[in-house]
Amino acid sequence: MKILLISPTEEGIGGIAQHVSGLSKFLTSHNHKVDTISSKNTFTIPIKGLRNPSFMLSSFLKSRTVKEHDIVHAHNIPAALAMKKAVGKKVLSLHGIYSQQITELHGKIYSNISKNYEEKALNWADSITAVSKEVCEYYSKFGFNVRYIPNAVNLDSFPKKSIKKFQNQIIYAGRLSKEKGMDTLLEVAENLPAKYNLVIVGVGPVEEKVRKVAKSKTNIHYLGYQSKENTISLIRGSDLLVQPSIMEGTSSTLLEAMGCGTCIIASNVGGNTEILDNDKTGILIETNNAEKLLNKISDLLTDTQRRSMIAAECLKAVLKYDWKQVGKLYLDTYDDLLH
Repeated sequence: MKILLISPTEEGIGGIAQHVSGLSKFLTSHNHKVDTISSKNTFTIPIKGLRNPSFMLSSFLKSRTVKEHDIVHAHNIPAALAMKKAVGKKVLSLHGIYSQQITELHGKIYSNISKNYEEKALNWADSITAVSKEVCEYYSKFGFNVRYIPNAVNLDSFPKKSIKKFQNQIIYAGRLSKEKGMDTLLEVAENLPAKYNLVIVGVGPVEEKVRKVAKSKTNIHYLGYQSKENTISLIRGSDLLVQPSIMEGTSSTLLEAMGCGTCIIASNVGGNTEILDNDKTGILIETNNAEKLLNKISDLLTDTQRRSMIAAECLKAVLKYDWKQVGKLYLDTYDDLLH
């Protein structure tokens, strides 16, 4: 098959970027021809509020120049306009509830605009998939036929190296933005006992706030952007991974932590509740509660046996999220459209 993947990102630590990169590698390894349209080969303005609109326009223009494909697979709503113009059977994968994300990040005015575009985008697709059951159920309520295909990781590609820079090492790895629960994380950082060390990996809109806290606290360590290999090695070397997101799809970071056998504390939202079985494969807590997160961190760092038991369960549970399994679900979707 000839497949065109359209995504705002295909490189970096973000969930969509990792998903598209993993899917591209899976398809290529199965002898399919893969082309991409992304910010890597189109013009995108790297400013909050302009990134997605600029990608929508530039990807739309680029889609007019590409040849026909068997499958045109767009990832998230901003990629749908280019999907509409490209020639081939059209698949739209949803990585979250788009209009809710826009409301959270940009306010109600932009939300009303996004809802109108969102509905049109869904109608342009021949097939719709979603990376979490929550997203699947949300859009199904509006009459769309949405297929659940979770996020995935390539467990065979994980580096075996473990990077442990500090004793009692806690890690956050991901985008530094409001929807990722950074306000909660930074409140925890301000009150974290000196014997615990928090490593923060990533870039994003609240980077300056992170830098400020890291400068004022000797046990808060901001490492900025790290390669995928280094990030996974840091996760493997950590005693805990924390993810206090306000909203979340099927998080690649959580899957990576599970594959590394690293104990997880995450908020009980979206895809997190689908990936993690509370008190078995991770700890789920309510959002926007720094005190609760801080208490759970302390509990787990002082209970080595419990962390080990959770880590062992993680290693078993993550197998169903390997690209060997998830990639086949996409191939089935493509085959259904073509036959």
